[in-house]
Amino acid sequence: MTGALLFDLDGTLIDSRRSIALACNHALVRSGRAELPEDTIAGFVGDGARLLLARAAGLPATGTGELDVLLADFVRFYAAHPIDGTTWMPGAEGALAALGKGGWKLGLVTNKARAITLPILGALGVADRFAVVVAGGDGPLKPDPAPILAATRALGVAPVHTWVVGDAVQDVRAGKAAACHTVAVLGGFQTEARLRAEAPDLVLGSLAELAGALAGATAAPRSPA
Repeated sequence: MTGALLFDLDGTLIDSRRSIALACNHALVRSGRAELPEDTIAGFVGDGARLLLARAAGLPATGTGELDVLLADFVRFYAAHPIDGTTWMPGAEGALAALGKGGWKLGLVTNKARAITLPILGALGVADRFAVVVAGGDGPLKPDPAPILAATRALGVAPVHTWVVGDAVQDVRAGKAAACHTVAVLGGFQTEARLRAEAPDLVLGSLAELAGALAGATAAPRSPA
């Protein structure tokens, strides 16, 4: 068997900076706060919507009440406008098509809420590309390995035959903790220096390089870090 590929969503498969900023600023304005620049909001991405909004609004991440209202407004707006301002990351759409035909089992593991993730996949027309989707709210978030391991169990593929593909340190750390191979893709929400510091098995300039980089991975799989 070839194995499994578990993709992150934001910054890996899709460039969602604009969409996230639109939803975040919608929630902020409804709460009486000022909008934030898109680049500022992008710096808050990676640990789920609740933490993103807590950072954007200057609220404690463990708080409820006001933060719950912000989160509800964010999710409601985003789910209604799932791909406004969103585009594919370079090489992503082609990589999904090629790797799916190549015998790989494809899964999606994202810290983005399921209520937003599924509308995005539907709007992009790729919901049927993934045999499993593990999203925010299903359990612990990356960098906890739990969502990665949940996906490998659902796919029936051992971690040693699984590659975790993402643009952030959360992806690399979760993959390593789950004893999977890891692929860091540049150009997303985090810098090359931060990603390389995590020592992923592969570092790619874009997903267009993924199929070639994984050629022969079944015959000679890398040992987990």
